[in-house]
Amino acid sequence: MLTTGLLSPRRLPAPDGVVRVALVAAGALLLAGDQVRIEVVARGNVRVEIVELAGTVAYAMRGGSARWDVDVELSDGASLSWHGEPFVVAEGAEVDRSTSIRLGAGSRAALRESLVLGRHGEAGGALRTTTRVALGDEELLVEHLDLSPGRRSGWAILGDSRCLDAVTTLGFRLPEAEQTLQLEGAGSIARRLVAAQHTSDLGEVWAAL
Repeated sequence: MLTTGLLSPRRLPAPDGVVRVALVAAGALLLAGDQVRIEVVARGNVRVEIVELAGTVAYAMRGGSARWDVDVELSDGASLSWHGEPFVVAEGAEVDRSTSIRLGAGSRAALRESLVLGRHGEAGGALRTTTRVALGDEELLVEHLDLSPGRRSGWAILGDSRCLDAVTTLGFRLPEAEQTLQLEGAGSIARRLVAAQHTSDLGEVWAAL
C-alpha cells in the first residue's frame, strides 16, 4: 500500500521479487512546519528499492523548523536498498532527522545518505540526526549527530568539509577498508567528509554492493 503525504510514492517497473518505489515531492520541501514521515514495512522474500528522483532542500525557515522521520521494519528475509540523493540544509534552515530500522532474522538493508550543509556559497543551517537500528533483539547502531553551526566544525565531526557522505550496511558487512567502521554486529558504515558529494568515492562502494 502506498500513501501520499508531503511525498508521493510511485511504483516503478521491477523484476519478480523486487518492489521499486520512487519518492516524488508533492510540493515544495522542506519548509518551516513540514513534518515528513516515511514508513517502509516488508516481510518475506522481497527486495525493496527506494529511488529518490531528486535531492531535497531544506529552505530558510525564519525561526521555524521541520522534521524528516524514517521508520523501517524488515522481517523474514526481506531486504532494502535506498540510494538517497543529497539532503541540502540551506542557510537559516532548522531540521531534525530520525531514522529507525528494525531487522528480523535474515533481513538486511543498504543505505546511501549524503548530508550537505548549505547551497553553493552558504554556510548552511542546523541539522540534527538520530539513527537507531535493531537486529533482532539487539541494538546494532545508536547514533546522535549534531551538525548545527558552531558544533559541526570540530575536527572529529566535519572540520571545514561541507558534505557528510555515507554508505551504511545493516545485516551484512562491507569489505575491510580505510574509513570503514565495522559495527560490533553485522553492519558497516563507510563515510567521507568532502566539499561536495560528487567528489566522494562512495559511488564505487555502492555500485559494488
